[in-house]
Amino acid sequence: MVTIKDLASYTGVSATTISNVIHGRSSRVSQETIEKVNDAIRTLGYTPNMSARALVSKSSRVVAFINHVITRDNSNMMEDPFHSASIGVIESRLREQGYYLMLRTVKTSDELISFLQNWNVDGLFFTGIFHDLFFDALAGFPTPMVMIDSYVHQKDMYNVGLEDFKGSYLATRHLIEKGHRRIGFATPLLKDGGVLQERFLGYRSALTKSSIPFDPSILFEYEMDSVASCHAAANAITGHLKTETGPADQKITGLVVSADLLAVGILSGLYANHIRVPEDLSIVGFDDLPMAQMAIPPLTTIHQDMKQKACIAADFMLQLLDGEKPDPSNVILPVRLVERESVREL
Repeated sequence: MVTIKDLASYTGVSATTISNVIHGRSSRVSQETIEKVNDAIRTLGYTPNMSARALVSKSSRVVAFINHVITRDNSNMMEDPFHSASIGVIESRLREQGYYLMLRTVKTSDELISFLQNWNVDGLFFTGIFHDLFFDALAGFPTPMVMIDSYVHQKDMYNVGLEDFKGSYLATRHLIEKGHRRIGFATPLLKDGGVLQERFLGYRSALTKSSIPFDPSILFEYEMDSVASCHAAANAITGHLKTETGPADQKITGLVVSADLLAVGILSGLYANHIRVPEDLSIVGFDDLPMAQMAIPPLTTIHQDMKQKACIAADFMLQLLDGEKPDPSNVILPVRLVERESVREL
């Protein structure tokens, strides 16, 4: 492997000058010497020893993206379109500034403490954070931290999130304005203090403002981590579409779904059950993933700008790594309804 000493020998320039050029400390080095060193770097194929740099600077140039959303043993976080889109943007922004992105799924607080003690990372991104033991384990660690879609805040932690409550309110309101009164809600398991709970509360608020009572029997909690679980949700929903199971006015006509990934899985299950959307059931999703446009029918949904969210999260981190404190510390991005073909007017 080519070293700084090799470059010095090749160019006849001191190792100190070589090091200054490599690290950008070249204000006192002539342009001719800078060009000579850079030519030598290209000719000899020199690459910096990042481990040695880290020992000297006490900076690893590595930032970790920690996923706390528990996945099935035979799945991974990159199967989630939200994660893949966000991570791609964040990695690109960090790479432009000379940082590396590490991905890690951490399930328990003990695993988190072990990770933080054994890896010298310069910063941490987190998703799937609630006010629990996992969050409590972060207390006392000086590493810069940026949360994505968190409703748990603490001093020196920064967050970029979304109008989750408003989004589900708009989705439910849209169905109400189209004449629907019997409206269900489908979601992965609800937990206190999280994104899904905020979306559920937005749905309930829209019902309340229209004097429509909430019926817990049409709250469908199913994970979206497999085709089977989405189809199980579709089967439960189908049971509330059959008039022979009860009075006609008990049949649901609309459904708000807290995530497009689950909504598209439900569409597939409804199709298998010979349920037509929107003729038999109108559906509104949330997120406006590309798959929402490709679904049959194309899904009416709540749009969020995932690229902007990831860009802001990356900029937060880069500011923290430069010793700055972003202001404001909590950015909430707007949402809007995108009408397609999965809702009909009664």
